[in-house]
Amino acid sequence: MTEQIKPQPGIMDIALYIGGASHVAGISEAVKLSSNENPYGAGEPAREAYLRAGHDLHRYPSTDHTSLRVAIGAQYNLDPDCIICGVGSDEILTLVAQAYAGQGDEIIYTEHGFTLYPIIAQMAGATPIKVAERERVVDVDAILAACTERTRLVYVANPNNPTGSMIGGNEIARLAAGLPSQAILVLDGAYTEYVDGYDGGAKLVQSRSNVLMTRTFSKIYGLGGLRIGWGYAPREIIDVLNRVRQPFNLSNTQLAVAEAAVKDQAHVTKSREANTRLRAWMAEALAEHGVPSDTSCANFILARFASAEEAAEADAYLKSQGLIVRQVTSYGLPRCLRITVGDESACRRVAHAIGQFKGGAR
Repeated sequence: MTEQIKPQPGIMDIALYIGGASHVAGISEAVKLSSNENPYGAGEPAREAYLRAGHDLHRYPSTDHTSLRVAIGAQYNLDPDCIICGVGSDEILTLVAQAYAGQGDEIIYTEHGFTLYPIIAQMAGATPIKVAERERVVDVDAILAACTERTRLVYVANPNNPTGSMIGGNEIARLAAGLPSQAILVLDGAYTEYVDGYDGGAKLVQSRSNVLMTRTFSKIYGLGGLRIGWGYAPREIIDVLNRVRQPFNLSNTQLAVAEAAVKDQAHVTKSREANTRLRAWMAEALAEHGVPSDTSCANFILARFASAEEAAEADAYLKSQGLIVRQVTSYGLPRCLRITVGDESACRRVAHAIGQFKGGAR
């Protein structure tokens, strides 16, 4: 009897990742605040580069991404030979698991960390190990206590998503120093640029052999729709990752637009300053309505309600007002809603709607 076609063991145990909602039935122009996108979009140089790229659609792209790596290195004072570019930072996060973890290995992530981390672990055939946080903040001691001889990777987002919390450089350095000799610390720096003066862990990478930092063009650069990210690590790790990376993983359009974007730091500064101001305003406005949030270092706040039921009701009411936010039950936070910091109009609409909801509107 012919054996049935079956996927590799564990594949069907992987939960499908579900992104933030984009539409509300019956509302034509809802405001999307569910995916932590830059409300101001991409900068003008990036938009112009996108239009110009249409002339070269018939050309194969570079396989080594030299021009973009040099531009990133020049902006952040990094060695371009220690940079790898990918289809969003997600690809880099996946490549390191593919290259360094497998059956019998363990990959550590934190309690309220990015839901892609356990998916990546399962994709590699490794076992995801969830470690508790302390009041929605990464707990370095808990991570170190969870490490074993089977630990291969530790994923930490700093600032974290969806909490917005952040731990200091000394704590990150202590974590890197305390890991078993066979383990790599993967610092997910998707929200790095929202913290003025923070390098995302770049200096730590330069001083150690066991740290990989990932970054993205999807957040503050406003290029989420193009999927471009990069990683920075010792050359030995980058050499390994390039051996499992698809050679033509980024198109000419992606490369050209990302290079234009990274050179446009005026747009980054403008976006960060607006986000800092409106994030503080929205957090205070919601607190005045009885909806607290932890201090956020990213482009969103995590609004906390009295119960999971109230959070679900608030989400439904916001949708009825044309405001799409993110329920985070899948992150272990059923009492919370993650709300992207939009432009001023969007933030005021959110505060007004939450005020109405807390006042009894349904």
